[in-house]
Amino acid sequence: MDERLRARLAELEASLSGVEERLAEAASGPADPSLLADLGRRHAELRPIVELVRKWREADDERAEAESLAVDDPSLAAELRELAAERAAAAEVLEHELRLSLTPRDPNDTKDVLIEIRAAAGGDEAAIWAGDLVRMFERYAERLGYRVEPMDSSPSETGGYSKVTVAVKGTGAYSKFKFEAGVHRVQRVPRTESQGRIHTSTATVAVLPEVDAVEVALDPADVRVDVFRSSGPGGQSVNTTDSAVRLTHVPTGIVVSCQDEKSQLQNKDKAFRILRARLFQLEDERRRSELAGARRLQVGTGERSEKVRTYNFKENRVTDHRIELTLYKLEQVLAGDLGELVEALAAEEAAEALASGV
Repeated sequence: MDERLRARLAELEASLSGVEERLAEAASGPADPSLLADLGRRHAELRPIVELVRKWREADDERAEAESLAVDDPSLAAELRELAAERAAAAEVLEHELRLSLTPRDPNDTKDVLIEIRAAAGGDEAAIWAGDLVRMFERYAERLGYRVEPMDSSPSETGGYSKVTVAVKGTGAYSKFKFEAGVHRVQRVPRTESQGRIHTSTATVAVLPEVDAVEVALDPADVRVDVFRSSGPGGQSVNTTDSAVRLTHVPTGIVVSCQDEKSQLQNKDKAFRILRARLFQLEDERRRSELAGARRLQVGTGERSEKVRTYNFKENRVTDHRIELTLYKLEQVLAGDLGELVEALAAEEAAEALASGV
């Protein structure tokens, strides 16, 4: 283990000791819920790393001791060298785990998330596909114990959506859904196809960490608020009052509309939540623009050639093109079984961060 990593681990051990001392002091005095929560979170972050450090140090000490004894006692040299090799291998595994645990984490990973899905290339079939995707994400969220909140939708006359937005609420939601951002391509025979020909359609997915008003400086003077009457597919009115809300952020030109709620106040609140998330993402992408791999998380134009994942019904195949992973369990994936894909993408992200880190 190099000296830089050793020094970093020593700092973390000292930090854990300091946190434990402050926790003991806080527990013996007047309760400060905010301070206790902060200390508790920091303790939960540091303790697993420090435990790994202690296991690594124990394995490395046993390696060194076995090597030393092998020199001092030739009669047991072979056995001791074998033991030293075993402990060296164990220390190497633990060091790798330590490096992974120190890999810089996305600061947004713990946040709730907003997922926006838009039908792209493929006409009516693209709208139907957008509906399939939102149901896939909802089922995945349910598997994780998260709560799904409808935000806004524009239903299509033939089924599905031209656009739909949902919020997924739960600790770590962004870390689970961030890899879904991009163009999702489907290859199948549409319900509307009478000749049995396979069509290719796409939908774009944007994944935005949800932020509160403190995290985004939003000047009300920069936002134009318009109200209008909600309508369903084909212009059919679903509300007789001007309850729908459209926000236009003048400096950036970002436009957000919400019409699913019957209350103008509720639609306005949801629209501002989406606007804050988009502004946060805009600034976040600007900060990340120089990082390797950031481009692959951006949503493209929706053209069929720009894809992060392909779902092929005839072959029962799902392929993630970013990591060249193919699974032959399309039905399970569409039923919300995204765990294998997400874990593989998270491992790739960690490997890339580790390569540029310690």
